[in-house]
Amino acid sequence: MTTSLNSVKKTLVVGLGNVLMGDEGVGVHVVRSLEKRRLPEGVECLDGGTGGFTLLEPFEAADRIVLIDATADTNPIGTVTRTTPRFTRDYPPTLTAHDIGVKDLLDVFYMQGGKRDVVLYAISVDPHQPIRMSLSNEIEHAAIKVVDRVAAELWQPSFSSGHGPG
Repeated sequence: MTTSLNSVKKTLVVGLGNVLMGDEGVGVHVVRSLEKRRLPEGVECLDGGTGGFTLLEPFEAADRIVLIDATADTNPIGTVTRTTPRFTRDYPPTLTAHDIGVKDLLDVFYMQGGKRDVVLYAISVDPHQPIRMSLSNEIEHAAIKVVDRVAAELWQPSFSSGHGPG
């Protein structure tokens, strides 16, 4: 997708995860919180749920994609990692099958010469957590940090249209 110098780049912020699985749904919780904030022009928030090819159309329509997801890595619970993944191998391990569809989807974009900027905020969670619809205290705290970090990044002149959150 190309944009003229005067147009605003479209940024898609996607929260991934299953909210029925507790901390695994942290990405969706983050996006729901971001939707309540004033965001720059051109930013769209999307509850990506467990992902898959239903995200194909929104991904294709975006110039930039910000993904938020839980990860079952070796970092302490609540660790927030920001990366710019390029291929499937660049993604940290996630907890459910949704990572396969999103990873494959982005791989297809890149193999077809897609030039989308992709940022991934991964939040380390305990893979052996009880099933619940709420977040644990550690992950709730991490989610608040991610909401603040993503919102601040979206307002950066190099990322947004250059208008601050005033």
